Amino acid sequence: QVQLKESGGGSVQAGGSLRLSCVASKYDGTPYKATLYMGWFRQAPGKDDEEVALIRKDGDTSIYVDSDEGRLSVSRDNAKNTLYLEINSLKPEDSAMYFCAADSYDRFPTFMQYRGQGTQVTVFS
Repeated sequence: QVQLKESGGGSVQAGGSLRLSCVASKYDGTPYKATLYMGWFRQAPGKDDEEVALIRKDGDTSIYVDSDEGRLSVSRDNAKNTLYLEINSLKPEDSAMYFCAADSYDRFPTFMQYRGQGTQVTVFS
């Protein structure tokens, strides 16, 4: 069983940047050592869940939001069991609850087996 804990959200002015973090652990709090597929999705009020980013076991990444703009990047530090999402040039439409997700299989983040409780990002203009 995997427990995911997000952090790094907040209220930011448009044009700013944020880095979200997600730490994976077992439910007893000890580090989860196996490599997982991990990703991010977001929920905004009144909207469907939206895929944001995925990083595979081999480090290959997929960005699903504004992929042609290069505003978002996903990375991981396996030694720290931590997943990151960096969002630059934040827009008001980026405002949402951001969830970390993980799975043993390659799936879209919204379909992954494990998810955290989310961290809120609010972008004001």
